[in-house]
Amino acid sequence: MEKNTETLPKMLRKNYEKYGDKAIAMRRKDLGIWNEYTWKDYYEQAKYFALGLRNYGFREGDKLAIIGDNDPEWYWAELGALSVGGIAFGIYVDCMPPEIKYYLEHSDARFVVAHDQEQVDKVLQLKKEIPDIKKIIYWEPKGLWDYKDPLVASFLEIEMAGREYEKEHPGLFEQMVEKGKPDDIATFCYTSGTTAQPKGAMLTHKCLLETVELWASADKVINQEDYFSYISPAWVTEQLLGISMGLLKAWAVNFPEEPETVQEDLREIGPKRLFYGARLWEGVASLIQVKITEATALKRFMYNLALKYAGYPMAKCLREKRKPSIPLRILHAIMWLLVLRSLQDRLGLSKLQAGYTAGAAIAPATMELFHALGVNLKNLYGATEMGVVTLHREGDIKFESVGIALDGCELKIAENGEILAKGPSIFTGYYKNPEATREKFKDGWYCSGDAGSIDGDGHLIYWDRISEILEIADGSKFSPQFIEVRLRFSPYIRDVMAVGGKERPFVSAIVDIDYANMGKWAEKRHIPYTTFVDLSQKPEVRELIRKEIEAVNRIIPETVRVKRFISLHKEFDPDEAELTRTRKLKRELLEKRYEGLIDAIYRDEESYKVKTEVTYQDGRKGMMEAAVFINKVI
Repeated sequence: MEKNTETLPKMLRKNYEKYGDKAIAMRRKDLGIWNEYTWKDYYEQAKYFALGLRNYGFREGDKLAIIGDNDPEWYWAELGALSVGGIAFGIYVDCMPPEIKYYLEHSDARFVVAHDQEQVDKVLQLKKEIPDIKKIIYWEPKGLWDYKDPLVASFLEIEMAGREYEKEHPGLFEQMVEKGKPDDIATFCYTSGTTAQPKGAMLTHKCLLETVELWASADKVINQEDYFSYISPAWVTEQLLGISMGLLKAWAVNFPEEPETVQEDLREIGPKRLFYGARLWEGVASLIQVKITEATALKRFMYNLALKYAGYPMAKCLREKRKPSIPLRILHAIMWLLVLRSLQDRLGLSKLQAGYTAGAAIAPATMELFHALGVNLKNLYGATEMGVVTLHREGDIKFESVGIALDGCELKIAENGEILAKGPSIFTGYYKNPEATREKFKDGWYCSGDAGSIDGDGHLIYWDRISEILEIADGSKFSPQFIEVRLRFSPYIRDVMAVGGKERPFVSAIVDIDYANMGKWAEKRHIPYTTFVDLSQKPEVRELIRKEIEAVNRIIPETVRVKRFISLHKEFDPDEAELTRTRKLKRELLEKRYEGLIDAIYRDEESYKVKTEVTYQDGRKGMMEAAVFINKVI
């Protein structure tokens, strides 16, 4: 790719001219059938959507918000808006109307593309509060046939208007695409908002394309690979992989039918590349462990035999960068044929060349498990504001690290332990917030706010957010995330928050059980329960959690081991603002919300009666009361 000349729409045009209708650009599963779209389809859909937007008043510099699941229409809408010279950005599908209002007002968006009736209704609720919205465009018509609001239009209507508009303005689309410049803003990617309102990081075409060029070079990515699109394009990683890398390398991007069918769809496609957030990989790891536990005695014996004597030893050789012995290679080949191959296939990972993870720390044990299964899982490090700056290289994977810097990227550690970065992927700034932008740079270096170190081999070791490294009363410091990610490796723990502080004499933990896995565990042992609250407080469940904590405590310095814990009576919930939409803990809010419970832990009480407001999926609120036991760890 010629440097400093390309934009995303120009890359789409190149692929259209090169491949036309001879290569697949996208597949979407609908009613059990994979529907294919060529590069000609991709180009024409984006083209006529762009001209349709233009017909309704969308102009250069205007903003288009997209809220929906991963579908070709998201890509077509985004490329259409960028072709006009506009800016497109995503909103997570589970955002509530007040959150959507914030994004629309902050971004100055006046056009919204919404997946279905649910999302359209959310935006329509806001039309009196945001009267400047010009159009709400949907792509899934079910339930919307009788809507008469002039704001609402179908994706097809916009495209049809675009076809008519082209008759009066021939060649306009090509002119608009040609006019685009690499330094134009392509998208806003909003920060997770763990400590404050989300900020809109402005990313240029150049930033996106140069980042994926470096990524592709480091990981030897080739043209026309199959990629499975699952993470939301509202997240910067999908903007990089699915959209930007998809255009750069002419990938075939595959979209699942429903979130519930992901595992089946993944298995049918067998992609070469896949990105899951750390929490998703942890979920798969939990599923694997549970399935092995629930298997028949013979199958359980074979799985454990294959992992213990073949899988984990091979993973150890990889970690230590040494060649496996001939006997180990023979044993591994046998176990691969008998056990590991079928397990990979069931997970849909049999053809995977590289799986990626980022967004949060992941336990080394999780990384090791996947490599023991023969899944080439790689850590990378980055942020909304700086894209991807490190990646594991082939043959150089350390389970505790997040890889080494990409070519063209620089890293250094400040005196306070903060990770500083430079590179082509660094963002332009925060939209309408120059002060916050200035605070992110020091002497030309981007200040990540993360703590870490660089080892002798150049691998970056990520610790935690600097602001979240805590200490206890005796001055001992600890990383809550270090404890949390290792506890989440347990298939019975969905979430956990480690608690400490200068006024607190020891570390404690609030544990959120994995209701599905823990429920199966209880049923297998004939432990009766009725609800989440009931199950979470069962003595057997609390004892199981205690053992999981004791196992993690063995690798933690004695002064900062977890001494007490509670099994929470409910799940942490993003709809209650306890988690971000990417499932990061909102630690400050959680500490405030569960202040009474945390104080009870440090008062050495046996239990604490909680009364909590909960928000249901339809927006209604209710109250929940429960007695939560406080447990000591030996």
